[in-house]
Amino acid sequence: MTTETFSSISDWPTGGFPGVRTNPDTLLPAIVNEEVMQSALAESSDPADRIMALMLEGHPGEAAELLAEARYNDPESFKLRIFEAELHRATNRFDRAVELFRQLLGEVHGTAKEPIVHQYLGRAYFVAGNHVAAAESFTRALDLRVALAADASLIYSSAVALQRARNVLEFAS
Repeated sequence: MTTETFSSISDWPTGGFPGVRTNPDTLLPAIVNEEVMQSALAESSDPADRIMALMLEGHPGEAAELLAEARYNDPESFKLRIFEAELHRATNRFDRAVELFRQLLGEVHGTAKEPIVHQYLGRAYFVAGNHVAAAESFTRALDLRVALAADASLIYSSAVALQRARNVLEFAS
């Protein structure tokens, strides 16, 4: 079995927001520098950023309230729709999270947003214990990110997630 060694948190893939990284074992975002995250939040006017922070801080109820208000004001926001599905994933409603991500996939197929949704869908599958589907989603996200010449940090994030899913599958067999 191949194992990845992460010598420090700085090796963890980016979490998409300052002070946040993706834990390579759980594939979930984690606050690694509260001060940096809070500073970025103070400068942000995007409600999705606060929703993300509330979920990471373990306040899904508050995140849901803010999300409902933000979605009312901007019902078509891609980022808010991602966080709606993520909120379901974070509260262990995996079937609903997968359903929302798959619906988004149908809408963004063939666009630059498709690999983003595959990455989130893979994470939902992984956390739910469906490692085969997770590996398939991470493979698709990685392939699309490479084909689109995405930022290296995004490609790295997909590669780490795919390797983790494969490691779990290999260990289970």
